Amino acid sequence: MKLKFKKLTENLQRFFYSKILRKKYIRKGSCLGCGRCCQKIYVRHAKDVIKTEEEFERLKTLHFFYGYLRVLDKDETGLIFECSKLDKETGKCTAYNKRPVLCRQYPVEEVFMMGGSITENCGYSFEPIEKFDEIFEKVKNKLNKTQ
Repeated sequence: MKLKFKKLTENLQRFFYSKILRKKYIRKGSCLGCGRCCQKIYVRHAKDVIKTEEEFERLKTLHFFYGYLRVLDKDETGLIFECSKLDKETGKCTAYNKRPVLCRQYPVEEVFMMGGSITENCGYSFEPIEKFDEIFEKVKNKLNKTQ
C-alpha cells in the first residue's frame, strides 16, 4: 500500500511540475549549509546575467538584495559575485531570516538550464521530470503509428 501511495504522489508531483508549472526538472535534496552557493556566483536579472558594473550599480538601487553582493571578478559570461552576508567560517548566512526570495528558492531550474551548475557536493540535485526512456518510448510509439 505504501509503495502505491508513493508512486501516486510521485506521479502527481511530476504532473504538477510539468503541466502546471511547465518545469523540466524536479529539485531534490536539501541544503547542507556549506555556503559554496554564495561564492563565485553569477546573478541573473531579467533574461541575462549581470555583465557590467554600471548595470550592477543601477540594480542596487532597485532591490536590497544587490547590496548584499560584492563583485569578485568578471569573465566572458558576466560579473562574478560573492554574498557579503556569508560567514565564511561557519558557511552560514548572517541574514538568514531576511534573505531574499532568490536565496530562499536556490537552486532554481532556470540557472541549471542556462548552463549553470550546482556546486560540487551540494545537497541538491535536479532530476528530469520525464526520463529519457519515457521520452524514447513515446517517440518510438509515434513512429510505429505512422508506419
